[in-house]
Amino acid sequence: MLTKFESKSARVKGLAFHPVRPWICASLHNGVIQLWDYRVGTVIDRFEEHDGPVRGVDFHLRDPLVVSGGDDYKIKVWDYKLRRCLFTLLGHLDYIRTVQFHPNAHQFPWILSASDDQTLRLWDFQRRSCLSVLTGHNHYVMCAAFHPSEDLIVSASLDQTVRVWDTTGLRKKQSGESPDGPGISGLGDAASQIASGISQARASGGGAGAAALNVQAELFGTNDVVVKYVLEGHDRGVNWASFHPTLPLLASAADDRQVKLWRMSETKAWEVDTLRGHANNVSCCLFHPKHDLVVSNSEDRSIRVWDVSKRVGVQTFRREGDRFWILAAHRSQNLLAAGHDSGMLVFKLERERPASAHGPSEKLYYVRGRELFCHDYAQGAAAGTSGVDVPIATIRRVGQQAQTDGIGSAPRYLSYNQHNPSEGNVLVCSEVDGGSYELVTFSLTNSSGSVTDGKRGSCMGPAVFLGRNRFAILDRHQRQIVVKNLNNETTKRLQSPTPNVDALLDGGASGRVLLRADDRAILFEVQSRRVLGEITAPKIKTAVWSPDGSKVALLCKYGVVIANRQLEQLCSISDTVRIKSGAWDVTPGAGGTSSELFIYTTLHHVKYCLPSGDTGTIRTLEHPLYAQRALKDQLYCLDREARARVIQIDTTEARFKLALANKRYGQVMQMVRHSRLCGRAIVAYLQSKGFPEVALHFVREPRTRFRLALACGNIEAAMECAFTLEQQGGEGCRNVWGELASEALRQGNHQVVEMSYQRTKDFDRLSFLYLITGDTEKLRKMLKISNMRSDIMGRYHNALLLGDAAERVK
Repeated sequence: MLTKFESKSARVKGLAFHPVRPWICASLHNGVIQLWDYRVGTVIDRFEEHDGPVRGVDFHLRDPLVVSGGDDYKIKVWDYKLRRCLFTLLGHLDYIRTVQFHPNAHQFPWILSASDDQTLRLWDFQRRSCLSVLTGHNHYVMCAAFHPSEDLIVSASLDQTVRVWDTTGLRKKQSGESPDGPGISGLGDAASQIASGISQARASGGGAGAAALNVQAELFGTNDVVVKYVLEGHDRGVNWASFHPTLPLLASAADDRQVKLWRMSETKAWEVDTLRGHANNVSCCLFHPKHDLVVSNSEDRSIRVWDVSKRVGVQTFRREGDRFWILAAHRSQNLLAAGHDSGMLVFKLERERPASAHGPSEKLYYVRGRELFCHDYAQGAAAGTSGVDVPIATIRRVGQQAQTDGIGSAPRYLSYNQHNPSEGNVLVCSEVDGGSYELVTFSLTNSSGSVTDGKRGSCMGPAVFLGRNRFAILDRHQRQIVVKNLNNETTKRLQSPTPNVDALLDGGASGRVLLRADDRAILFEVQSRRVLGEITAPKIKTAVWSPDGSKVALLCKYGVVIANRQLEQLCSISDTVRIKSGAWDVTPGAGGTSSELFIYTTLHHVKYCLPSGDTGTIRTLEHPLYAQRALKDQLYCLDREARARVIQIDTTEARFKLALANKRYGQVMQMVRHSRLCGRAIVAYLQSKGFPEVALHFVREPRTRFRLALACGNIEAAMECAFTLEQQGGEGCRNVWGELASEALRQGNHQVVEMSYQRTKDFDRLSFLYLITGDTEKLRKMLKISNMRSDIMGRYHNALLLGDAAERVK
């Protein structure tokens, strides 16, 4: 189990994933409804209007609505954008167990609710009215759910039955079609009279029609929703029932500690099998949306995973001290959530990162399902596609657990032998039974032809190739480095330099290996048993070496550390969301970015990182992608289904920063002229790096341009901006000319200084300027101006500067 998020709160009784956003809604036993962002791990909102426990909650698929049902007999519909309750539906006479919006949100504004008053109710939330009351159970109805695509409802009750209801009649009635089937026609004259009365009342409109309808409902019951099957087989009350998303299957969970599977046909339903293993009441069960699995949880403090085809339990997750109450599955992503006594957890059953490794030149090896594929980019480029997939070998799975898909039995790591030009060697490692590896050897010319496999063994973490004909694994028990040849024979055993090594990573060159220990990576040479370097990096996941082997990027859970081949750190960056993958740029040519630009992906972004420590965002992603190779403006990736994808990226900003750092100014100026670089970030970056003159080319806004012009001493550009700002008017014009005068004075450009002082009418400084430039003619003019302005002090100063004693005496 991979726990993605865990919350601490009161007992969680209801859970619902948002269909699109990374949100989950949890209804608690203390009456609070919490809206969580499980990716960031924060509460977005709280709704607190119910009295007593809230047992059911659901998101609308299209509108910003949440529905909740609680022990106060109320169903409330909330708008999470307006952050308030819109309205309350009243009608149930006891605790409400579950509520659900109809999955076909476009067509049916329906809510389904199940209650301890032994009924299910269907509501129209647009009209805020009850459409139908489904009676038939004779004990508490613990759960009710719509079928994802058909006109069916399933309900589970403590009367030990599961009922399947057909809503075709109600759908036809609501959409205005004539309901087929034995309606009122076969019920005699009285019924037909009532029916004709109803139709007349409908035509006239008004309260009489509704009254007549109620009479009909009371007398004969409605034929809008009918029971299709009653499933009996459990020995105690049934707590939960759910439909399979696509197949005609049902799963039910009960207090007899069993999970039962049922199959339906058009006419009947029957029990297929019973899954036994829980040690207490089973509180909830559901089909996994993507794999052939049933997940159930129980008051025995465990979550169990069952293989539907083999009908056996394949995994159990236990929790100390907390009973489980509810499960939820995401509609489109591979996520599950479980609610327990002290909170909830969002988790996956397996990692979705496909195992992949780069081969020689333009080849990528990866595993999809149980097949090893080679993806050839070169053939794809010729055909104008992302590449061609060539199947190489089928990976055999050993062990009981490995036979079930979807629970972490797939290969986790792939390693290709770059040191062997004559044939292809691939190590496929998985985490089944504590960790195992398989060596697959094949011909490079006829890749799907001669394949030899069967060389297997146990190991811990990934296995790595050391040279043309040897590879290293980490011994699970003694944590020793074991070197083997291609016949899978052990040639050497080495004690690792630190005792707590938990994985081997690629060392970037023949005979070298990276050891991961705690929050450190150690570069180790196997032949001489020397430690060549050591670096600190928290939660390292993988190491990606640049094409020329000069740099390595260590991908951590929340950051990237770039180091040189001696493992000396060049830069370290951290991110707030998890980092998924990374690849070095391999664009060839002079002035290229090969081995200088590292591109990495997070959950929803493609970003870049330079060895200088500069970073930036390139684009957003709808779904996580795993970067394999970056070439020019294309990023070659694998998605979670292990399909090769090519996405367009714009690395202009990164190339621009790289050219600046490498002092390739010709390239910089060419990019300034021809690319669409702009924005405050670039301007601020250029200023901070001491290149205001380059930033000047980007900016048209006069005030920013004026600042940049002053910073790089470009008086002409600054003066141009000052005139523009003066024409625009506004405050601060005086300061602008003052700043321009200071810079011009520093450069000795006294004509600009003079003009600036004239514009700001700074007469004292102007007089002093004329004194130091020796311009007595203009000093006399200044004297006249101070006479005209009746400025006694100014007259005195100017006379003093001119040496005119007679004027001073006046």
